Amino acid sequence: MKIRRLERHEVQDVWSIDRAEVIERVYSRKGAELVLRPEHHEVRGWPAGEPERDGPMLLDCFDRGGACFGAFDGETLIGAAVLESRFIGPAKDQLQLKFLHVGRSHRKTGVGRDLFERAVEAARARGARRLYVSATPSENTIRFYLRRGCRPTDDVEARLFALEPEDIHLEFEIPI
Repeated sequence: MKIRRLERHEVQDVWSIDRAEVIERVYSRKGAELVLRPEHHEVRGWPAGEPERDGPMLLDCFDRGGACFGAFDGETLIGAAVLESRFIGPAKDQLQLKFLHVGRSHRKTGVGRDLFERAVEAARARGARRLYVSATPSENTIRFYLRRGCRPTDDVEARLFALEPEDIHLEFEIPI
């Protein structure tokens, strides 16, 4: 497996990542606590319209200087992470981890961890103190971020919350 920065023409390839998953439990936030509850979903691929809606957004992020990383198994893109370039948060010291997905057959192999670490390094190099993550509330996704050291944030970005109100909004303190 090799991780490298994506070229602009490769950004749209993120939609080829197999995001299929069976979800049995999801998190929600009740006050300061995360609550896990049963909820069955069979995710077969990307939601209808998401590549068309979010593809231009990812390209715009790339064009503004966002960091786009791809994990490759040979020539096949198996995971990707996109770090936004615009600072957010009350102190304008956060960068959003806009996208992180690993294909079904490569999960639990360290690919996601390595992509996350690349995004952290890129954020640190840009002077960010924290990462902001709006994460799908599935048990596996939230546990992944909690294991990295992310915590639910009280400083929820209103614009991002309006886009994904069911997500769990997290932040990660970037070690100096």
